[in-house]
Amino acid sequence: MSKKRGLSLEEKREKMLQIFYDSQDFYLLKELEKLGPRKGVISQSVKDVVQTLVDDDLVSKDKIGTSVYFWSLPSCAGNQLRNVSKKLESELEISKKRHVELVEQCDSLKKGREDSEAREEALSELKAIEQKYNNLKEEMGQYADNDPATFEAMKEAIKVAHEAANRWTDNIFTLRQWCSKNFPQAKEQLDHLYNEVGITDDFDYLEFPVLTPVKQVEE
Repeated sequence: MSKKRGLSLEEKREKMLQIFYDSQDFYLLKELEKLGPRKGVISQSVKDVVQTLVDDDLVSKDKIGTSVYFWSLPSCAGNQLRNVSKKLESELEISKKRHVELVEQCDSLKKGREDSEAREEALSELKAIEQKYNNLKEEMGQYADNDPATFEAMKEAIKVAHEAANRWTDNIFTLRQWCSKNFPQAKEQLDHLYNEVGITDDFDYLEFPVLTPVKQVEE
């Protein structure tokens, strides 16, 4: 035996509305939760179903004292549906007018753009210019190293690196002097250690390099 199919949300909404229409009375939520199962709507879902009806203005809701009452009359529902229908008709009319405007605008933009020999020649010329532009852009990229702004930026970066390297060189000389002064008996061990890490007798400050462009642009 197949399992009975549960009600859809729209079917539950119709069942709950029927409760209001049949009695044309006012209800508390707890009363609706008792009446719902009689129409096939389980009590646990009554609150959510009724709230959807309130959100769509098909059921009215108001607080009287400390209690919240719900009600809906067939005449009120009819008026609400008529209002919704008028609103949708108005939106449809606006959409139709907008559609006509867009069609007219599209037709207007097409004027002067009809396929013709002159248009084909113009498009071909435009394509050739775009190709030439791309080629020139690619060629310019090959000379980026000679760009004055790029060259100056490289010089500034090298200057910063040069100053940093000599600052560390100065720190190393200071450290060696301090070690020689405080540990004279360990001179041989220290010299061996310096050699192992690359600090030899010719270790000195770096001179600032002379920069020249990578390649010259041909006249």
